[in-house]
Amino acid sequence: MKKIFLVLTILCSCSSSDAQNFIFFKLLRYDENYTRLKNDSVGTVYKRTKYQPLSCKGNAYVSFGGDIRYQYFNIKNEEWGSTISDKDGFIFSRFILHADFHTGDYIRTFVQLQSSLVDGKAITSPVDQDPLELHQGFIDFNLMPYKKSSLLFRIGRQELSYGSQRLIAVREGPNNRESFDGVKVVFSNGDCQADAFFSHFVQAQKGLFDDGFNKNNKFWGAYTVRKNIPIIQNIDLYYLGIWNRKTIFDDGAASELRHTIGSRIWSSKTKVRYDIEGVYQFGKFGEKDISAWALASNAGYKFTKILLRPEVGLKSELMSGDAHYGDNKQESFNPLFPMLSYYGYPALFAPSNLFDIHPSLTFELIKTLSLDIDYDLFWRYSLNDGIYGPNMILIYSGKNNPDRFVGKQLETFLAYTPNNFLYLRGVVAWFNAGDFLKAAGPGKDILYSEITMQLTF
Repeated sequence: MKKIFLVLTILCSCSSSDAQNFIFFKLLRYDENYTRLKNDSVGTVYKRTKYQPLSCKGNAYVSFGGDIRYQYFNIKNEEWGSTISDKDGFIFSRFILHADFHTGDYIRTFVQLQSSLVDGKAITSPVDQDPLELHQGFIDFNLMPYKKSSLLFRIGRQELSYGSQRLIAVREGPNNRESFDGVKVVFSNGDCQADAFFSHFVQAQKGLFDDGFNKNNKFWGAYTVRKNIPIIQNIDLYYLGIWNRKTIFDDGAASELRHTIGSRIWSSKTKVRYDIEGVYQFGKFGEKDISAWALASNAGYKFTKILLRPEVGLKSELMSGDAHYGDNKQESFNPLFPMLSYYGYPALFAPSNLFDIHPSLTFELIKTLSLDIDYDLFWRYSLNDGIYGPNMILIYSGKNNPDRFVGKQLETFLAYTPNNFLYLRGVVAWFNAGDFLKAAGPGKDILYSEITMQLTF
């Protein structure tokens, strides 16, 4: 615990009130733009790290940034008691640094390094422990820099994130964010943006600079967003394709060619928000025909004129599972590269073969401190399919297990954001194992606690 308090002290002392007026960090750091500092006469040390001109006109410049994150975890009965838990818990630390070079209005180079380390955890994966890697490294060619419309061509290693992150996310929750080797074309015109990409998922390894090109996976697609539409507000339309040399489901393992089409309507206004998405998948799993689907909704209402400004929310997801063992169809939904904290910070399941109902309540204790309470109930959609971990590895098979109820999860967390740089979070969650888990394994209840401290700069 001494390490945690030391890190907290360092993070608090590093924040700068002067820079809060112009800093708005984004999930995809390459989307940040600091050219507004070009004519800033107050050139503080920190501002010079965000915008350092390299030419007299200032259109050539370099920007630096990154983040430091420490997390302490203590999990009782991890994986429902089927693995050995460390009574003292463990610590994740992650360090990300980037440099953004603009050589003019047409060409830009973005380079980002990532180091993910673990202390005190007995069994680790490359998603936990990856000492030092080139996380991103790409070149942008802006083909229309002076037009109202924009046409961008990007080649290299890059992060991808789209929509609600149900299918494509940066994997911010775990210790190691994910990226892709590929090419992307982005066209934007006012309220409309259309992307097309072809890539290979970067498979994390535990060594130094060994996250090489992955020939066992191909991922491509097109994603269009149209904003400010009457009545529905915003709509996403997309097609995604994936090829895996080997994918494992409860009904077997085979090569997979899967096509995903979907649509999402959403609004994020102050009082009322909603996010409704429908997805259908088809293709080939070995000799089997793929036919899978998903429906998801997330809605909330914020009472802005009531004490503590409470927000009531309700999420629900229905993800198909395989209907029959040994037939000529594969109906398990493949969530591709989802946000792993899909069902809360413990991140116990992948969104496949599940039906859940997830009410929540959020209070704004003060402007910088919020309290969230949510409750989640899980059932298997199909009794002839198992449940999968966040990385789509089968946790428990559904064979010879007639129970549908998986369990229920109660989670509460405090989030403190004193400024644009510092983020603190404390999480406590309890998962009560249902009949399916008790029949499939030890079925013990999980008690999860987490403390997160992150400095972004």
